[in-house]
Amino acid sequence: MASVTVPPRRRQRGDRHMFSTSDDTAMVSQLKATHSPDGRDIDIKPLLHIIEDVFSRAQPNTPAPVQGAQAQMEALDDKAFLAGYGDMIELLTYTINKVTCEISCKCSGSADPHATTLAVFNMVSSYLWDAKVALALAAFAVYYGEFWLVAQLYPSNSLAKSVAVLKQIPEIVERADSLKPKYEAIGNLIRAMINVTRCIVEFKELPPQYISPEAPVYETANALIPTAAYWIIRSIVACASQIMGLLSMSYESVSTTTEAWELSSLAHKVNNIYEHLRKQLDLCYQYIDEKRHVEAYRTLCHLFEIPHLDNMKIIRALIYLKDDQLPLLEGSSKKRVSTDVLRRKNVLLLLSDLDISQDELSILEQMYVESRQHPGRLESHYEIVWLPVVDRNTTWTEQKQQHFEEIQKMMPWYTIYHPSLLDPAVIRYIKEVWHFDKKPKLVVLDPQGRVVNPNALHMMWIWGSMAFPFTSAREDSLWREESWRLELLADAIEPMMFQWMQDGKCICLYGGEDMDWIQKFTATARAVAQAAQVPLEMLYVGKSNLKEKVRKINAAIIEQDLSHVLPDVTLVWYFWVRLESMWHSKMQHGKMVEKDPIMQEIVTMMSFDASDQGWAVISLGPDMAKAKAEMILNCLNEYNVWKADIEVKGFVQAINDHLLRLQTPHHCNRLILPGTTGTIPDQVVCAECGRAMEKFIMYRCCTD
Repeated sequence: MASVTVPPRRRQRGDRHMFSTSDDTAMVSQLKATHSPDGRDIDIKPLLHIIEDVFSRAQPNTPAPVQGAQAQMEALDDKAFLAGYGDMIELLTYTINKVTCEISCKCSGSADPHATTLAVFNMVSSYLWDAKVALALAAFAVYYGEFWLVAQLYPSNSLAKSVAVLKQIPEIVERADSLKPKYEAIGNLIRAMINVTRCIVEFKELPPQYISPEAPVYETANALIPTAAYWIIRSIVACASQIMGLLSMSYESVSTTTEAWELSSLAHKVNNIYEHLRKQLDLCYQYIDEKRHVEAYRTLCHLFEIPHLDNMKIIRALIYLKDDQLPLLEGSSKKRVSTDVLRRKNVLLLLSDLDISQDELSILEQMYVESRQHPGRLESHYEIVWLPVVDRNTTWTEQKQQHFEEIQKMMPWYTIYHPSLLDPAVIRYIKEVWHFDKKPKLVVLDPQGRVVNPNALHMMWIWGSMAFPFTSAREDSLWREESWRLELLADAIEPMMFQWMQDGKCICLYGGEDMDWIQKFTATARAVAQAAQVPLEMLYVGKSNLKEKVRKINAAIIEQDLSHVLPDVTLVWYFWVRLESMWHSKMQHGKMVEKDPIMQEIVTMMSFDASDQGWAVISLGPDMAKAKAEMILNCLNEYNVWKADIEVKGFVQAINDHLLRLQTPHHCNRLILPGTTGTIPDQVVCAECGRAMEKFIMYRCCTD
């Protein structure tokens, strides 16, 4: 049988000419001259699914359909589904068959591949670019599919066997090993063509409301489409030529290595186009995401500015809802629930990242559980929802997922099912409007969804659920009712403290990390109290940011029976975080140290913790005395000097008066302010002398 295959040398020369020519501009001009769309906008995705199915079933080296496409093709047995495809195919069949004939005829001779490619473009001139490519691929799929259908069926089907003999297919199948490079090269090129075609389809489906043709990123991608379409159809022509060559060549004229190289060169070209187009398409998606993000952010801002009948619009704007999914996880049952459980309730949004501390969770959990033990009380009428603020630019790993789930398990309140349910616009709002920056916050929404407190965490630490409904007005009211007293300073960190107060005992809170001073102070304080016949209870409250060291000091104090200690170092953290919360709460209400007596006491306590020395606060009834290590120890050691004042002034007032006599004009106080959760004032005056303190910046971590 005479071979009509294009001689390898001639075909190489033609392809080399096209690869070496950099004048793509002239080629694009030729393509655009053939481009005359008639306004029809065809959804070619169903056609593309069929094309991919043909390629995936025809030969193992060709690509599998994209996710979802395989399921659609398996539904072809459904008559209704098939009818839907049939309507679309009926419109395109004539053009597909015409292109198939063009390819099979031109590729069986020595036609110029560029001329054949342009001829195909002329046939599909009235279609848009995505449809041009899809129609050409469909035409090749018919040609390619028929070849492999006969090859697969001829061993078991008599008709296929006869056709196969006429086409010399048995001989081709027998030489499968020697033809493997060519099969693989065709498969790789088909894979590259499909990838580029998918990109072209994606590009056409970009939402016009978010990206216009005038956008530079759109223009850049759009400029690549004609070139991409050209090389897809040019590659179709090359593949069809190779298939025709297989059918027409004799055993002796096999030249698979050279021809495989030609196909590989084309695949390389098409893959390069795919990478460029994919990059531009990703930039388009990024542009669209930014536009959507801005729109969503503005919508969210507007929602918080207008009144609502209930809080549902606000809640649903904050927590991403899609496909009626259940976005919340209920704390006790750990079952998924809808946002309707929050309707018309006071909602406290707990904002944090995944590094929220165990101490914070432990204390907050205790307060939440206690509020639920008395459902009739007003302060139990609120819900907490954890919104984990996670950087969307970092990869969400399995390790992060496990850590997230571990935190979820510890929370008895509602949590968002997954951090991805927080839209980037919501995260932006949380950071820019609610000023979230790593430190946990409790943003309070009333039953109508209004923000009534930008951060109630300070209120929660100071007063617990008694601060309900956690509004700024309630915070101001609570402060107006407060005075500096031991109950405010120590709250319920030690259950026996209120019993000590009722029994009329003198209570001493002390802290620091110097064990020698602790031993001297506790021994001296006990001796003075005994001499003054004052019942004394002492409680060590440690030092902030020194958890492990405080734990060791606690053990030594217990072993030596020096005083009471807090049973859990989390309570030590709570003691100090309450003081920080008092500072921030006062600052939120514009209180200044020099004008607010409670603020002065808070600053003094914080300066005690910031120093390297021990300290003590002694309270009996309404009277309180306080001083640093050396000062209070000197005062107690000079008991004989001031003991006569006790009968007239009382024990604590006598100590206070003597401390004033010991006060020197030269002293230095250090104050470390927790600046990540509130506003740091330009000036803070010393609570003792009233002079402005010098401002420094300190970065501090746990120094254990």
